[in-house]
Amino acid sequence: MSLRRVLALPGWAGHVRVLAGAAGLDRPLETVQATLDASHTPAAGELTVVVRPIAGTDWQIDALLRRCADSGATGVLLPGTEPLTASRLLADRLAVPLLNTGAPPLDLLVEARLSLAAPDLDRANLLLATHRALGDRLRPPEEVVAVLRRLLRGPVAVLDDQGAPLAGEVAGRVRLDEPVPQRTELADGVLLAHPVLLQRPALWLAAELTGPGAASADIVPPALAVAAGALQRWLLANRLELERDARSRTALLGDLLRLDTEPDADLRRRVADAGWRLGGWHVGLHLGVPAAVDTVARTPEVVRALRAENVEAVVVEHGDGWTGWVSSDHEPTAERVRSLAARLQAAHRALRLGAHMGVGRPHPRPEGLAATVAEALDAARLAATRPETGHFLHVDQLGMAQLLLEWTRTDTFEPAARALVAPLRSASGDLVRTLAAYLDAESSIAETATVLGIHRNTVAARVARIEQLLGVDLSRPDERLALHLASRAVILSDPD
Repeated sequence: MSLRRVLALPGWAGHVRVLAGAAGLDRPLETVQATLDASHTPAAGELTVVVRPIAGTDWQIDALLRRCADSGATGVLLPGTEPLTASRLLADRLAVPLLNTGAPPLDLLVEARLSLAAPDLDRANLLLATHRALGDRLRPPEEVVAVLRRLLRGPVAVLDDQGAPLAGEVAGRVRLDEPVPQRTELADGVLLAHPVLLQRPALWLAAELTGPGAASADIVPPALAVAAGALQRWLLANRLELERDARSRTALLGDLLRLDTEPDADLRRRVADAGWRLGGWHVGLHLGVPAAVDTVARTPEVVRALRAENVEAVVVEHGDGWTGWVSSDHEPTAERVRSLAARLQAAHRALRLGAHMGVGRPHPRPEGLAATVAEALDAARLAATRPETGHFLHVDQLGMAQLLLEWTRTDTFEPAARALVAPLRSASGDLVRTLAAYLDAESSIAETATVLGIHRNTVAARVARIEQLLGVDLSRPDERLALHLASRAVILSDPD
């Protein structure tokens, strides 16, 4: 609030004149204080209203103007007084507005104070309206957004820790570097954001105020804090429910994997309640992740990534990540299994969780479920050491090659393997891993580029250089096999 805005109030406009000091009309106005005479000592940001008329020749007017300038007061209002020219010149020189009115000064004081209090009243009213609208009931993000959108009459969104909207929509971007309330100036308004704190900002609540709504930006943050608290309660309750469900799913999976006989009626009922299948054929999968990944919170993300590749799988928090399986009524053909493995690998790449994935073979009935899951767990453990395969392995990819690889882990073969690929180890470009990935991908340059995360032209150049350095033709099966085993043996013995 400034004195210029107060002069535009209905009771002030036309009833108050600016006699001098107009250069100070835009000073901040924080309070309006009445005084009986000009002996008052004003505070910073104060408009001093002299209630009793005083003579324009009174020297105390000049003294009051000087005290206003010294304290940072906003101005002086005199009732029906015409100060001397010297006083007006002093007010101009000090840039302290000197006002005059014929209206009752106390009426003007009351109107000004009400105007100053309006933002606090509006803030309190919005805060109370937000409390009432949200109530005590747990509300998901979509409902919180709907409540705030109605109260603020503008875009509102709940954002994840990457700034992507989970509910609602805002045009501006929230800075995610610090978990503190934020205000970002937009071209046509203001973007306000409040963190929803758990161990870290799990979500952000953002409101975009544009046009006339931007003028109310100062009254909105407390309402956002209340709504963020409602979201926090929902997150905590939802987390407890997710953890309870996760423990239940993990316990049920453990009971299934320990089966050595047909499941009894109680276990079958629990499986049916979970919506799982025991009959038919199953292909197991396991996705392992670093310990820092919150598997309970990220389970929906894993399910979405699988469904995006048209994989409908049971997914259970288990061990170092997630164990799951895909069920079908009939034994899948080899082509169907290869297609499923390709889609699982695509989902694995899309997740970007620093994960390693293993896939088992098809097995029938409940005991087959335990078998395929065990294969997937073994394959995942091997995949964790295979960056050249994109940390993905299907058990069918192992077979005889895995047996041969075990043979290469001998004191006889390893020195020969190192000597065979020695020209690659001394060259730049990580050629040993490139060779292993290229041969794993059955000489597919595109697949190798995807696994290594480099351009296909880079792969083609490296393969040509490998053939040149080793003096081999990678299209010849015997040379491919020897180099495949050698590169694998060197990588396993020297993973760095």
